[in-house]
Amino acid sequence: MKKFLAIAVACAWFTNATAQEAYQITVSEDQEKMQVGKYEPTWQSLEQHQTPEWFRDAKFGIWAHWGPQCVEGSGDWMAREMYMEGTKAYEYHKAHYGHPSEVGFKDILPLFKAEKWNPEALVEKYKRCGAQYFFVLGNHHDNYDLWDSKYQPWNSMNIGPKKDILEGWARAAKKAGLPLGISFHADHAWTWYEPAQRYDLHGSKTAVYYDGKLTKADGKGKWWEGYDPQDLYAQNHEPSEFTWNNGQIHRQWDWTHGAAIPSKAFVTNFYNRTLDAINRYQPDLIYFDVTVLPFYNISDAGMKIATHLYNKNPRGVVFGKILSDEQRKALTWDVERGAPNEIIEEPWQTCNCIGGWHYNTEIYEKGQYKSAETVVKQLIDIVSKNGNLLLSIPLKADGTYDEKEAKILDDLELWMTVNKESIFGTRPWTIFGEGPIAEKVIKLNAQGFNDGQYDGMDYRDVRFNQTKKYLYATPMGWSQDGKIIIKSLAKGNPYFKKRINSVWLLGYGRLKVTQTAEGLTVNLPKPTNAIAPVLRITK
Repeated sequence: MKKFLAIAVACAWFTNATAQEAYQITVSEDQEKMQVGKYEPTWQSLEQHQTPEWFRDAKFGIWAHWGPQCVEGSGDWMAREMYMEGTKAYEYHKAHYGHPSEVGFKDILPLFKAEKWNPEALVEKYKRCGAQYFFVLGNHHDNYDLWDSKYQPWNSMNIGPKKDILEGWARAAKKAGLPLGISFHADHAWTWYEPAQRYDLHGSKTAVYYDGKLTKADGKGKWWEGYDPQDLYAQNHEPSEFTWNNGQIHRQWDWTHGAAIPSKAFVTNFYNRTLDAINRYQPDLIYFDVTVLPFYNISDAGMKIATHLYNKNPRGVVFGKILSDEQRKALTWDVERGAPNEIIEEPWQTCNCIGGWHYNTEIYEKGQYKSAETVVKQLIDIVSKNGNLLLSIPLKADGTYDEKEAKILDDLELWMTVNKESIFGTRPWTIFGEGPIAEKVIKLNAQGFNDGQYDGMDYRDVRFNQTKKYLYATPMGWSQDGKIIIKSLAKGNPYFKKRINSVWLLGYGRLKVTQTAEGLTVNLPKPTNAIAPVLRITK
C-alpha cells in the first residue's frame, strides 16, 4: 500500500507541479517563512535560476565533513552501524564504550569536544591548497545540529563542544574570502536510525532492546535528563518494510520500496532547521544527500528550501543527486565519488573524499587515503567535462587532521601553486580529452560511485580545457622518455586549426614541438612536479 501511494503521489506531482494537493506532506510555515521573491517552488520557476558564473570559475572546493560520528573513528555511518550486530562499528562500540542498549549514540555526543579545532587556520590552509569555496556539515543523518539550533536541542551548543560550530566556520570562511556551503543530511534520520529499534539476536543481551525507543521520561536522573531521545533518533514510528535488511535503505532512499513515510512534524522540523541555518549563516551553497531534493515526491519541503535560497541569494547554488535533464536546469547536479565520461552542458559537481566521509582510523592505519596525485588527476578530468570537485578532508573528533592528510594537502598545494591557472576560470574545450580512459564506456552507478574506473590514468590520457586566450592540455603523468604525443592536436585536426610551433610548460618555460599528421609531439624536460605537466598553448 505504501509503495502504491508513493507512486501515485509521484505521478500526480509530475502532472501538476504547482498543485499543493499533489504532495502527501505539506510543510507548515508557521515558524519559518519561505523567502518570497522572483522564484516559486515549481520546476518551471526554478529553471529560471542559472548556476552562477562564480561557481563555474571556482572549480575546486574543500569540505569539512565533520561531526560527532568521528569520535570513535570507525568511519562513516557509525551512528547507524553501531546498532547493527556483528558489524565493525558495533563490535568496536561494544568493546570500548558499552552495549548499545546501555550506551547509545546519544551518549557519544558529549565526547565530541572539538578541543583542538582552529577554523581560521584550517580554512587558510585549504585556501592555499586551491579551494575556491568551503563546505561544512550542518547536520548528518545522525540528526545532530552543528550550530545553536532553534529547533533541535541535540546540538553542538548544548551538548559536546558547547560551541556554535557553523558560526566558527562561517566566520573563518568570510575572513578568507571564500563562499560558504552547508550540507544538510538529517532528513533521512527517520529511516537511517531504524536499527536503533533493534536488539541482539545472539549472546548474553539477546532480545534486549537498544536505546532507539527511549523517551524523555526515561532520562530522569541521567545526564540527558530534560532531553527527549526521540528528538535525536526519530524512532517513535513503525519501521520500514524489510527494516532488518541492512542494505534495504539504499533502495528506499527516495522514500519508495516500503520506506516508512515521515510525519508532517518531522518534515517541518527539518525544513525549519534548514531555513534557520540559511538565515543565520548566509551560505552561498547548500547540499543535500538525497535523490533530487529532501522528501522529493512526498513533500514540498525541498522545493521550498531551494526557492528560499534562490530568493534570498541570487548567486546561490543548490545541489541535487540523480537529476533528470530538466531538473539540472533548476538545480546543480552532484555526482558522488564519480564522474560522467563526457562533457555535460550544465555545470555540475563531483563530491569525493580522500578517505571515508567521517574519520576512519582503519583507513589511516592502512594508508588507504587517496594521494594528492589521484586527487589532482580527478580534478583535471572533472574540470575538462564542465564540472567542479568538492573534496572532503576528514577531521578527527578534536578538529585536526592527521600527518598523512597533512602530506596530501602539502602536495596538493605544491601542484596548485604552479598550475592553478589551468584550472580556475576555465571552460571545456571542444572535446574533453583523449586516451585509453577517455575512450572507455564508464557508466554511473546511482549517485555516481564510479571513480575507481578512472584509476590508472597516465601520460597517454590527456585532458583539455581553455580560456579565451589559451588552450590547456594536461597529460595525466610524465612518460619515461619525456615524449608525449597529443593525437587530437595533429596537423589538420578539426578542433585547433592554428599551426602550433611551441607550447609553454607551466613552472618551466617554452618548449619546441613538432606537429605532424600523427599528432603534436612534445619532448618534456625532467619532471618539474610529482603529478602531471600542464601545457599552455596560445590560441
